[in-house]
Amino acid sequence: MSLTQGMKAKQLLGYYQAKTDEDARKAKERGDLVCWSASVAPPEFCVTMGIAMVYPETHAAGIGAKHGAMDMLDVAERKGYNIDCCSYGRVNMGYMECLKEAALTGVAPEVLVNSPAAKVPLPDLVITCNNICNTLLKWYENLAVELDIPCIVIDVPFNHTMPIPEYAKEYIADEFRNAISQLEVICGRPFDWKKFQEVKAQTQRSVYQWNRIADFTKYKPSPLNGFDLFNYMALIVAARSLDYSEITFKAFADELEENLKAGIYAFKGAEKTRIQWEGIAVWPHLGHTFKTLKNMGTIMTGSAYPAIWDLTYDANDESLHSMAEAYTRTYINTCLSNKAAVLMDIMEHGKVDGVVYHLNRSCKLMSFLNVETAEVIKEKNGLPYVSFDGDQTDPRVYSPAQYETRVQALVEMMEANVAAE
Repeated sequence: MSLTQGMKAKQLLGYYQAKTDEDARKAKERGDLVCWSASVAPPEFCVTMGIAMVYPETHAAGIGAKHGAMDMLDVAERKGYNIDCCSYGRVNMGYMECLKEAALTGVAPEVLVNSPAAKVPLPDLVITCNNICNTLLKWYENLAVELDIPCIVIDVPFNHTMPIPEYAKEYIADEFRNAISQLEVICGRPFDWKKFQEVKAQTQRSVYQWNRIADFTKYKPSPLNGFDLFNYMALIVAARSLDYSEITFKAFADELEENLKAGIYAFKGAEKTRIQWEGIAVWPHLGHTFKTLKNMGTIMTGSAYPAIWDLTYDANDESLHSMAEAYTRTYINTCLSNKAAVLMDIMEHGKVDGVVYHLNRSCKLMSFLNVETAEVIKEKNGLPYVSFDGDQTDPRVYSPAQYETRVQALVEMMEANVAAE
């Protein structure tokens, strides 16, 4: 009997999250390769080569959600990493420094022993991609230098115009082939193209089930609380090329479908207004950001952040152009007009009444663009919006009072608009 038989989606999520970390630890024990990867770098190549994957962004988010970020931030800042650097990167550098000290001395530092961080091993290589930000390039180059390991960089240029031209797809496909060649050298064996086909197909099955979940926000009232997408995101990042994601997402989508048929909704159907959340979650204060909205009868039914992992492509396309397009069309890798169009499509799908923009100190690309994006969208669809200051993992930046005040103002505007309809 399978260990997962009879598990609900939430149980599967916990089980497979832990299993991805366990897989990496066991790989290290066996002497197999472990790779630390950027969140939207293609995992298909490493999975094909049998390399265990760890995702520092997801790992750092988990540390933040478990209120352990400050210890790792302190380690990083003592090592000279500036507070203006991405807090995911600083948490990861702090964790890396702790693992490095343990490896060199044979004794784990106290800060690591007491950390709620999921236990993952040091990498044998890193792979990064600049399709969501350029910080990832220097972050992973630094990891490679500090640990004296290979760094594979997949260059995905910014899209100043849309649709994506064929020459851009060909360039990125060449970057994919170059990454494969580097992996062949690192692993000392040829790339298995037949297995690669299977991995791509698995990735698409996982993405399909992920999109099934997100689609439930179109119903009013909604059976899906959008904040659940933040929790389930861990697997679409860390295991989208494994069946772990497909199994978990299918279970969750099936549960939502059953709830919809039975008339069971999030908030027990008591939603008064609906919002779109733009930006990364505030992981150390996730509960507060959610409960503040819930207490005002406001449900989140849209966010472009989880939608980044709608990496749908043609798994049978041997040219890799379709896959290249999927990994370059992430909305923050495209021009302002396309970004606004993507966000408005999500707003329409989720039938939202307003928008909350997280001005994230760590994520300059998202935050700077959100300022102008908000005004462009307001001019087009008239939806009210507010913004608040925060950070994805550094708990010092967020002000609960400011957030509550801003959300209250938005709710008042949304309720006035709903009453006037």
